[in-house]
Amino acid sequence: MPLTIINSFASWVLKQRIHQIELFLKYPNEVQEELLMNLIQSSKNTVLGKEYDYASIHSYATFAERVPIATYEELQPLIERTRKGEQNVFWETPIKWFAKSSGTTNAKSKFIPVSNDALEDCHYKGSKDLLCLYLNNNEDSELFLGKSLRLGGSSQIYEDNHTFFGDLSAILIENMPIWAEFSSTPSNKISLMSEWETKIAAIIHETKNENVTSFAGVPSWMLVLMNKMLEDTGKGNLLEIWPKLEVYFHGGVNFEPYREQFQKILPKKDFKYYEIYNASEGFFAIQDLNNSSDLLLMLDYGIFYEFIPMDTFGTLDQKVIRLADVELFKNYALVITTNSGLWRYLIGDTVRFTSLNPYRIRVTGRTKHHINVFGEELMVENTDVAIAKACKLTNTQVVDYTVAPIFMEGKEKGAHEWMIEFKENPTDISVFQKILDESIQSLNSDYEAKRFNNMTLNPLIVNVARKHLFYDWLKDRNKLGGQHKIPRLSNHRDYLEQLKSMQLESVG
Repeated sequence: MPLTIINSFASWVLKQRIHQIELFLKYPNEVQEELLMNLIQSSKNTVLGKEYDYASIHSYATFAERVPIATYEELQPLIERTRKGEQNVFWETPIKWFAKSSGTTNAKSKFIPVSNDALEDCHYKGSKDLLCLYLNNNEDSELFLGKSLRLGGSSQIYEDNHTFFGDLSAILIENMPIWAEFSSTPSNKISLMSEWETKIAAIIHETKNENVTSFAGVPSWMLVLMNKMLEDTGKGNLLEIWPKLEVYFHGGVNFEPYREQFQKILPKKDFKYYEIYNASEGFFAIQDLNNSSDLLLMLDYGIFYEFIPMDTFGTLDQKVIRLADVELFKNYALVITTNSGLWRYLIGDTVRFTSLNPYRIRVTGRTKHHINVFGEELMVENTDVAIAKACKLTNTQVVDYTVAPIFMEGKEKGAHEWMIEFKENPTDISVFQKILDESIQSLNSDYEAKRFNNMTLNPLIVNVARKHLFYDWLKDRNKLGGQHKIPRLSNHRDYLEQLKSMQLESVG
């Protein structure tokens, strides 16, 4: 069958989904309420369902009153029972897959349950919807005339008590539908390689002669791959290798600090960047417009959403609200109930709504990845935007960064201390530092108030990291590639001190 026919047919199939999306756009709160009731009723005979008497729950109010908000640590005993082979504990259908996720805030691994329902109705549905929305916005796309270069996590699948665990991308590849495998590169064998540096070399070897029309992965790691690809081929930009490239699907970290670097290696005015928001726990939101960073919250993936306003988060006054009650531009901690049996699960991400009709969001950070030692409520979204602005004004580029507080001591005021690795160092670091500080003040009124006349906070301090410092830090912790990322903000100094120690060792 000619590729043009395949491209046309695939586009037609995916676009049929638009009508279903329009349904939840028109009736968002009704779709969510019905979804919740279906999740509850289908799980009434599980161990958890009997404990909270799901059979008698017929409203959101009763559900919210009866079922507590849960962290991973609180759900872990039930998850471990299922990992040992017991079924019908928190979800009605058998669960044999667990996505192993270490994250950045906790050294101990998490094992997130992934049901067949979630694979089909959430993860794969999200991937198809991403293509559907992109094709709907770009009628002349030739996406399926080539392949998508995917850069997922690594590691193999491990078996334990007839259940299986591994990186989410490994689970998705293991269960991948034929249509997805046919249109992807590199091969599954290379995609699942565990050793990052060997894997990068193999990806370059296999894909440089393919007709790649799109690529997908975390920006920080994708940039490493693409720069090595240019180095290997001796080309000046990616379009010289893959002239039909048209879109980059990205997620995992804020794209702003990396945007200019991608634009330099992709010198094409109409090249598209499409963002997604997904995790081991589910696929949540997709950019649904060209040239927009706002993400459409997907409401029919078997996930019921609730939100905790960050101004009450973790306090005695903490309140939980449903989608119908959210407000624009407020930061919320995300709570999910899923078709993998995560009930009122505090995922650890923070979001804010940029539109209520339809519901569009931006991911602003992590509940544990912010700095609020001095009441400044600094979010990752603030620092990502500020550092992108400072880079632009000083004509430099950032590879990675992390920030920690300098605690008050005696009469000394506090401050924020940064470790930044530049691709090319600024000509004058003090100028960069000043622009960065002023940019954060313009974005965050709480930080601005604490910085006013150095009332509480002194000017921020920037340490210039040696080349490859963050890469080496991750490598030492066996966290190269995949979803692993540098913890941007922290209320403690552990990460920063480790990096400063490595920096000193290399000098010594």
